[in-house]
Amino acid sequence: MEEETPRRTRKHKSSRRSIGHYIVMILLTLVVLVAGYAVRLYSQTKTAVDKTYDPVSTKAAVKSNISGTKPISILLMGTDTGEFGRQYTGNTDTMIVVTINPKTKKTTMTSIPRDTLAEIVDGNGAQAQKINAAYNANGNEAAMKTVEKLLNIPINYYVTVNMAGLEKIVDAVGGIDVNVAFTWRDAYVGNYTFTKGPMHLNGAQALAYARMRHSDPQGDYGRQQRQREVITQIVKTALSAKSLSNYSTLMDSLSNSMRTSLKFDDMVAIGEKYAACIKNVSQTTVEGLGVYINESSYQVPTTAELQKVSDNIRTSLGLQKETLNNYNTKQNAYNTANGFNWDDGNNPVYTLYSDSGTAASTSTYNDDGTTVTTAGGDSNGSTYGNGY
Repeated sequence: MEEETPRRTRKHKSSRRSIGHYIVMILLTLVVLVAGYAVRLYSQTKTAVDKTYDPVSTKAAVKSNISGTKPISILLMGTDTGEFGRQYTGNTDTMIVVTINPKTKKTTMTSIPRDTLAEIVDGNGAQAQKINAAYNANGNEAAMKTVEKLLNIPINYYVTVNMAGLEKIVDAVGGIDVNVAFTWRDAYVGNYTFTKGPMHLNGAQALAYARMRHSDPQGDYGRQQRQREVITQIVKTALSAKSLSNYSTLMDSLSNSMRTSLKFDDMVAIGEKYAACIKNVSQTTVEGLGVYINESSYQVPTTAELQKVSDNIRTSLGLQKETLNNYNTKQNAYNTANGFNWDDGNNPVYTLYSDSGTAASTSTYNDDGTTVTTAGGDSNGSTYGNGY
């Protein structure tokens, strides 16, 4: 994985965050397609969607009854596998907590930056690491447990989409038409040239079009506009009479690119009973301070930020607020007590401590999933190698 320099401001919003918006919309697209075609093509739809079903243990999540009367929570994840020759287990470059509340008729999306420091709960003992390593450690179950512990929230379901998902879906519907706002060529993603004006894109081009940010004068804002355009065109094309002949291919693409603990009937129920909520979506992100732990860059949210996010999500689920008391809040307290300057925007060194208040040792993961154990902290109190 590439190593990014921490942002120099507290109000950090991960440059990877907007990549995840197409994953959210892929889920919504699937819900629309399932709900829209289930009556006409029930058997075919159910067979394809059933292939995506991959439950976690009952201890990993308390499932909510999708009755249309109770709020539900879904952890959406986008892995860095399935594209660019990456075949290892991979990490989740995108993690978004989605809550859907039928009483308030609102959907909330809370993005968690990939570099956020967290205690990874993988069933083999907790390890401190970047949160995107949870999936690498023990798949969807570890990711769910880790997010639950970080924010003190229940996660009812998960949806995981690999990077190739968008590309396959676009190809399945026969490509999409977009209106390119300006001419650009992005060597970072596919090295394609996009010329101002109308263009027809295949799957690989659409993925590059949706991901580019380096050449956009509006940065992530421009990228988000392009992603919304891509998804809008996918839905428009997929729901057209012409695309119905490609429905089998489309469903196969989704079933090969997605895994979820939502069953077919769950998706139909969401599409039918929570439709009003999906139309009212608010978005936010866990904001952190860019720091260095040894030579690796991390995002460390303040305790106040974590508490605010926890309160907001719990409220959206109809739960009472509770004071956070976890690994992150304890580390923040130790750092504050030892003079850490939270107003330092120049990538300060953040120290990791054991429960006794001394520099701790930890384990990190290589890109291939193997474990590298590092010794206790150096003179700065940091304990990690390069990690991710």
